[in-house]
Amino acid sequence: MFLGLNDYHITAMKSIGLTPAIEEHAHTFLDQGFALARVTEENRESYLVTNGRVEIPAEISGKLRFTAESRAHLPAVGDWVIVSLLDNDTQAVIHDVLPRKTLLSRKAAGDKSEQQIIAANVDTIFIVQGLDGNFNLRRLERYLIVAAESGAQPVVLLSKADLLAPGELSTLLAEAKPVAQNVPLIPYSATTGEGIAELQQFISDGTTICFIGSSGVGKSTLINRLTGSELLPTNEVRTDDSRGRHTTTRRQMIILPTGGILIDTPGMRELGLWHAASSLDATFPEIAGLADECKFTDCTHTHEPDCAVQRAVNDGALDEGRYQSYVKLRHEAHWMEERTTVAGRLERKRKEKILSRTIKHYFKQNKHK
Repeated sequence: MFLGLNDYHITAMKSIGLTPAIEEHAHTFLDQGFALARVTEENRESYLVTNGRVEIPAEISGKLRFTAESRAHLPAVGDWVIVSLLDNDTQAVIHDVLPRKTLLSRKAAGDKSEQQIIAANVDTIFIVQGLDGNFNLRRLERYLIVAAESGAQPVVLLSKADLLAPGELSTLLAEAKPVAQNVPLIPYSATTGEGIAELQQFISDGTTICFIGSSGVGKSTLINRLTGSELLPTNEVRTDDSRGRHTTTRRQMIILPTGGILIDTPGMRELGLWHAASSLDATFPEIAGLADECKFTDCTHTHEPDCAVQRAVNDGALDEGRYQSYVKLRHEAHWMEERTTVAGRLERKRKEKILSRTIKHYFKQNKHK
């Protein structure tokens, strides 16, 4: 049975991350005869939900589908949901999604300005990058911004450490540390076990972790080691570019035998930013510090006079690659904000009006020349 939250049910649900805040949010619904569950798998608009003891198929109610403002308001893996049970508790209907503690999301692939939820209510995000041809500092910066925006704690895992000589590993770690800043950085090998104990310190009873990274970085191999079984299929990566085929095809939640909840996600070849402008400073703190010295408070650090950031680049005090990445990501984040928020759309209209007046004034001044 899913119904109720007696001591037995609470113990089971704590194993899947139940907190006092979730209990409080669910209290009114439970008094009305509904049940509480957590989404463990999403496949289009069909789901699996669990109460910590059993897992059953679920679908969303017609009302929830109708009232949801966008796909982002529909259930995602990791969500706590209010359900009613059918057919002797073998089917569930999802009526509501409880408030999310954290939300990991990205811009949906393609041209649409739509948010895609990766996982909800995550405590720690493991950003996995391979120490082979997959190693890419610019990609790592993008992942760190998305993780910072989620509200969860990011941890960078550098897989396949056994493939490198000690000197090579030291060189790559020295390159990654300025990018990771204060985020934990752990090289590991799922083959030899190096670094496994260190990353397991971030996994504990009732906490939810999420793996994100490109295809072929070794997420499935690591998960198999953490679960102690060949739970997920693995494939060899291509030697020419270190890319792998998608062995994970859907988002799913896994309860670890040693405690903790793990959310696996398909490999990402495209990670568009979604409302990430506020997280740029956290990912590029050295640039945020320099920006305080710029002449203009709204300096874009691209063409304005007396720009402390550009000056630091020219003097060699700021890495050129970091600067170029910051400018690109800042432009992308602000462009997305202007397209998707009311304030952003108003700001874009204001800029367009100023540009229009400037162009008209220019042609008026030069009409008779």
